[in-house]
Amino acid sequence: GASRFVFNFCTTALAVVESITLPEDMPQIKGYDFNQGLDHKALLQSFLTTGFQASSFGQAVQEVNKMIEKRLEPVQEEHESCDSHTSASGCTIFLGYTSNLISSGVRESIRYLAQHRMVDVIVTTAGGIEEDFIKCLAPTYLGDFSLKGKELRQQGINRIGNLLVPNDNYCKFEDWLMPILDQMVLEQKTEGTHWTPSKMIHRLGKEINNPDSVYYWAYKNDIPVFSPALTDGSLGDMIYFHSYKNPGLLLDIVEDIRRLNSKAVFAKSTGMIILGGGLVKHHIANANLMRNGADFAVFVNTGQEFDGSDSGARPDEAISWGKIRMDASPVKVYADASIVFPLLVAETFAHNANRLIKEKKSD
Repeated sequence: GASRFVFNFCTTALAVVESITLPEDMPQIKGYDFNQGLDHKALLQSFLTTGFQASSFGQAVQEVNKMIEKRLEPVQEEHESCDSHTSASGCTIFLGYTSNLISSGVRESIRYLAQHRMVDVIVTTAGGIEEDFIKCLAPTYLGDFSLKGKELRQQGINRIGNLLVPNDNYCKFEDWLMPILDQMVLEQKTEGTHWTPSKMIHRLGKEINNPDSVYYWAYKNDIPVFSPALTDGSLGDMIYFHSYKNPGLLLDIVEDIRRLNSKAVFAKSTGMIILGGGLVKHHIANANLMRNGADFAVFVNTGQEFDGSDSGARPDEAISWGKIRMDASPVKVYADASIVFPLLVAETFAHNANRLIKEKKSD
């Protein structure tokens, strides 16, 4: 009997460490109870205490809402500062996204933000620009990830994940774009117009004249859109072809980097919402390095950090570079943005739409 007691005592002591007392205000894990009926808002709010990436989503909602509250704070005018880059907003919000999200239905969530001037600066890739205009000219279709590339190629169909884009869409895009490029070259030669990628996107947003377009609304609301790799896509193909027909078009990326960085440097505070990785993630974060880091940050991507990629890097790595402030509470959600971002918009910008739209009308 005694030996059995000693054995139990020893194994318990080895296997179990006495618990500390956790703080009373620490959130307890609890999910949504469907017995209370179907309440989609309550369901999304329950994500915060669900755990795993659901809790990260809930924290992202809190972080974006902090940006919004800061944005709505009244800003005292600083008469000694007359720099044109100074923002009248309490928080300058940078939105970045990869091209596949414009190809997808996330485009409509992004368009909503541009339409109502809920963000201040946009950064995307060439595909994130051209796919928006192409969709104004012809639709993108739902296919399947398993469709064979060889068969699609023979049929003149391009696959973006499980999305399908006919070659004809790009032909329509070329027909629309070429006369605009001609006019840009003419204005450059006769009026001395100094084109940059952001100025070109602004002009294309004006020319498309379609309320379905993200960049139509960016043009209408004077939201600068930066795309430092604007030639890396169909737009680049068209510029390449056009350079043989009507050479001479120049795009200055130096003016754009000065303009983008100034948006961060002269901001009262900044928030970053970045969907995906690569160029868009670094371009926004690096601009915020110029002001010793963003005050708020939300990353949504599926990248991992084991390979040292910037895409997969957690926010803490950005803190080490001074791209996010040391006292910030950034959030990364490891998830597909096509699921997360519309829900995030619902719980933040759309939820505060009355206040945000009223604020912008009073500018």
